[in-house]
Amino acid sequence: MLDAREAPAILDLTRALVDPELRSAVDTLPPGIRRVARYHFGWENPDGSPAEGGAGKAIRPALVLTAADALGGPAARPGAVRAAAAVELVHNFTLLHDDVMDRDATRRHRPTAWTVFGDADAILTGDALQALAMRLLAQDPHPASSRAAARLALCVIELCEGQHLDTAMESRSPDEVTLGEVLTMAEAKTGALLGSACAIGALYAGAGDEEVEALDAFGRAAGLAFQLIDDVIGIWGDPGRTGKPAGADLAARKKSLPVVAALTSGTPAAAELAALYGAPYDPRDLERTVLAVERAGGRDWAQSEAADWMARAMGELARAIPDPEAADGLLSLAEFVTRRTS
Repeated sequence: MLDAREAPAILDLTRALVDPELRSAVDTLPPGIRRVARYHFGWENPDGSPAEGGAGKAIRPALVLTAADALGGPAARPGAVRAAAAVELVHNFTLLHDDVMDRDATRRHRPTAWTVFGDADAILTGDALQALAMRLLAQDPHPASSRAAARLALCVIELCEGQHLDTAMESRSPDEVTLGEVLTMAEAKTGALLGSACAIGALYAGAGDEEVEALDAFGRAAGLAFQLIDDVIGIWGDPGRTGKPAGADLAARKKSLPVVAALTSGTPAAAELAALYGAPYDPRDLERTVLAVERAGGRDWAQSEAADWMARAMGELARAIPDPEAADGLLSLAEFVTRRTS
């Protein structure tokens, strides 16, 4: 088992295990793309000098390793490290592309790759990271690697569909978007990769189909809870902790889960929010928009819904891993991502 049951310690250990594999893989990229990738991961500054920025929380590779440990014991972990790196590469492919499409200027407390190197280089680097992830699995001699590669490829298609739904919603008027649509989009954009991470860990542990699918369902449910909390943080979080400007999603008129819940609440505040969302963004209206979402119940609904999805996640986890002690690490990670503040 991973030695530490507390999520921060699991994440630290994951970074120690997976970062060397990530760095080794990224170092095989052509120089121009490698430069952008190393900047994006926080390893270098734009001029190529070493940097001390973080490469993210490592939640997805931690799920791979923790699932492998839970179902296969310590012997499963070494073989799963490459798969964990592949999952992290796919995650960062999505971040590079999302930042370009969303025009997000900051990530992890510094300028996003596209603002430093341009749209084309950021997109191409994301493409290269996805290909690199598939190459890691294709070259892996582990007996589960081909099934893991197929699952990850299907996940990428689902991620693209989720992003397509997200961007399509931006052009629709506030009263045309339903909560069901946004939940479907969130499962594709966020839940799919967390589910795949858990399932791939199970595959590397030699688990049966029932355990693999239950862990996929666990990750998906935890992913929806994660997205709900992430959307709350995106509106009410401290920019000093999140590394993103306040109100970025509201400025972009994103149909996030708390916003759509507020818009469909049938309250006077919902009408006020619809009027604000139907007009071009004015920074002077930011505080009023935040208050309208809250008064219309968007924040309370999102927090309550996150708790419901976590309960579903726990049910799936118990189905996959009946032994509570063996499931402790996955439970800690799921609780960590839904109780965070940044």
